[in-house]
Amino acid sequence: MDKKTEKGTKSSAVGAATATDSADAATADATTAADTGGTAATPRRRQARGERRISQLLAAAAGVFCRTGYASASTNAIAREAGVSPGTLYQYFPNKEAIAVELGGQLLHRANEAHGRAFRPENLQRPLPELLDAVLDPVIAFNCENPAFWALMHGTGVPGIAREHEKLHESLLTRIEAVLRDRCSEITPDELAHTSNMILGIFKSSLDLILAHEGEERAAYTAELKTVLLRYLEPMITRTPPH
Repeated sequence: MDKKTEKGTKSSAVGAATATDSADAATADATTAADTGGTAATPRRRQARGERRISQLLAAAAGVFCRTGYASASTNAIAREAGVSPGTLYQYFPNKEAIAVELGGQLLHRANEAHGRAFRPENLQRPLPELLDAVLDPVIAFNCENPAFWALMHGTGVPGIAREHEKLHESLLTRIEAVLRDRCSEITPDELAHTSNMILGIFKSSLDLILAHEGEERAAYTAELKTVLLRYLEPMITRTPPH
């Protein structure tokens, strides 16, 4: 089969898949109309179906990105994972990058929420060992519950994701610097920058190990991360929170 014929075949297949999905949607509308005494499905119902389909596709993409990495993933693989035709996927997303941007945006929003819970003012007033528990646990939990976040934030090369991830990185550094500034009275600006970057670097490196293991091994690596940060930070702490 020459390239021109192959291209035409693929276009026909996508068109047929799209027509099938449109027919399915029409059937669903007709069923709804029958159930409601002849009233056509409302735009709200159609919108709800569309939102469910998008969620289905994003969940499938998350699984594919985790297993194969972003570069090796394909829209066909995502469609198969979701149990839909490629034509259905293309009704909602024009390509793999659009899926990654939407999924990445949602995950970045959840990550910011997790960081907000971690760096609550009441957490930052705790003694250092308790502070580490209060800050690290929700952030680690988020990454363990959303492995696609790590897969998307590292190595996708998608400009929109890269920019937002850089903002998240800067936000974390700012939060860490605020804690150090409050607890380390004699720290210089250079020491503040170096220490904050070192803490974030230690966390990211350790997170690789944590995500690569489960159960008791994961708990052990989490405990080791906290021990490393505790030993690193204890000599610098010159202020204790009020009781």
